Amino acid sequence: MATSFERVIVVVLDGIGAGELPDAADYGDLGSDTLANTAAAVGGINLPNLERLGLGNLGCIAGVKPKMESGTAFGRLRERSPGKDSVTGHWEMMGVILEKPFPTYPRGFPSEIIEPFEKLIGRRILGNVAASGTEIISRLGDEHVRTGSSIVYTSADSVFQIAAHESVVPPAQLYEMCIVARRILMGEHAVGRVIARPFTGESPHFRRTEGRRDYPLDPPWNVLDQLHDAGRSVHAIGKISEFFAGRGITSAELTTNNRSHMDALTNQVEVGCSEFVFANLEDFDMLYGHRNDPAGMARALAEFDAELGRLRCILRPTDLLILTSDHGNDPTTPSTDHSREHALLLANSKQLQGSTNLGDRESFADIGATVLDALRVDSVGLAGTSILRGIYGAGSR
Repeated sequence: MATSFERVIVVVLDGIGAGELPDAADYGDLGSDTLANTAAAVGGINLPNLERLGLGNLGCIAGVKPKMESGTAFGRLRERSPGKDSVTGHWEMMGVILEKPFPTYPRGFPSEIIEPFEKLIGRRILGNVAASGTEIISRLGDEHVRTGSSIVYTSADSVFQIAAHESVVPPAQLYEMCIVARRILMGEHAVGRVIARPFTGESPHFRRTEGRRDYPLDPPWNVLDQLHDAGRSVHAIGKISEFFAGRGITSAELTTNNRSHMDALTNQVEVGCSEFVFANLEDFDMLYGHRNDPAGMARALAEFDAELGRLRCILRPTDLLILTSDHGNDPTTPSTDHSREHALLLANSKQLQGSTNLGDRESFADIGATVLDALRVDSVGLAGTSILRGIYGAGSR
C-alpha cells in the first residue's frame, strides 16, 4: 500500500532507555533498564497515552499495560555505534554509524590539552576530573569565585565541561571559552561535546542555570543534509541544532526544558509548515537520570504523557509521529552516567494500518531511514532500514 505522509515528527525522550543492550556489561551497565526500573522503584506509573502507543509491549513496565491499538507500531532499537552519549545516539538516528567511540578521560585531560587551554583563556583551571556537575560546583565553587579559575570536568561520556559562576565569568565569555576548547579538542582528542555550564547562587546553594550550551563536532553527512539537498524543511527543537552544528536545519528553537520544548513542539505541529520536526526533551536525562532520582523521572514521564495526549489531538491525518530515545540513564543504579540500552520506538499515524510489533531492530539509524522514506527522499550511502517497510513491505512509497 502506498503511503501519503506529508510530515514526520520525531521526539527524542533523552535518556529513556528500554532495557540493556547485549553488550551492556562491557560498559558496566548490566541490569540497566531505565523504563522498567524507574516504574518499579515508584510502584508503577500511569502513562495512558504512551500505553495506547504500545509502550507496555516493550517490557514489564509497572503500571503500563501491553496494548496494541490501530495506527501504531512499537519496538526497540539497538545501537550499532560504540558508546552511549547523546551525540553518538542522535548521529546514528540520522544514519551515521561510528566505527570507534569518542575519546573519554576518566583520569582527567592531559597537559597537551589543559596547558594551551589555560594560556588561550588567560585563566588557570580547577578540577580536571570526572565528576557529577552538581557535586563539582559544590566542591569547587567557592575556590572558583575566590580565584577566578574556571572549573573543568568530564564524565563517563566524551565531554569537556566548563563550569563558571555568572558573576565571575559572564555566559558570553564562557561560551567563547568553549569555542577555544572546541578548537583544541580535535584529532585524537576530538571529544563528542564541549559544554558550557554556567551557575549562580552562593555557597552552599550554587545552582546551574538553563544557560547550558553544547559545542559538538561537525557531523558527517547525514539524513538532515539529505533532506536539505532534496528541498525539504527541517525544524529543530531543543538541543537538536547543537548536536548537528546547525547543518541541514532550516529553523530552530533553542528551548531549554521539557515544558518549553513541548510548547514549541505543539505550536509547530499545530501551525508550522516544516516537513520534518525533530525535538529533544533532555529533562529526563539531565535532571533525573544524572541525579539518580527515579521519582522525578517518573513524574517527568507522567507530565510528558499528558502533553502527548494533547499533541496527538492536533496531529494531521498525513503526519507520522515517532517517539524514541538516544541512550539510557537508569536512575536506580549506583552510576549517575548514561547506560548502554535499547532505544524505545513508538510510531503513530492514521496512515498506519492495525498495530505492528517491529521487534528489536538493528540500528538507531532506522529512524532516519524512516524519515527519508516517509518524505519520499532517496537515501544515499546512509545506514538504516525504514520501519514502513516492516509495516507495508518494500513498496512503502
